[in-house]
Amino acid sequence: MTGDFEEIAPWLATHMDVNAFDLSGVNDKKLALSLEKDCASNLKRVIRPNTKIDDLTRIKAFLETKTVWHPRGF
Repeated sequence: MTGDFEEIAPWLATHMDVNAFDLSGVNDKKLALSLEKDCASNLKRVIRPNTKIDDLTRIKAFLETKTVWHPRGF
């Protein structure tokens, strides 16, 4: 997604079809706090600003694993 972060981020944080938000690159503490509160309105997963975690762990925080059974008739 492209555009001005300060303009798009609040809209994404409150959007019901966005399930997770990575705030690790946000340097403005006031904006980060506001976005965290907005994300809480529909229980998004949030990686907080200035979090020191590696890329793989960051990605795993946003993954969901589901088991789907496909019964076969005999």
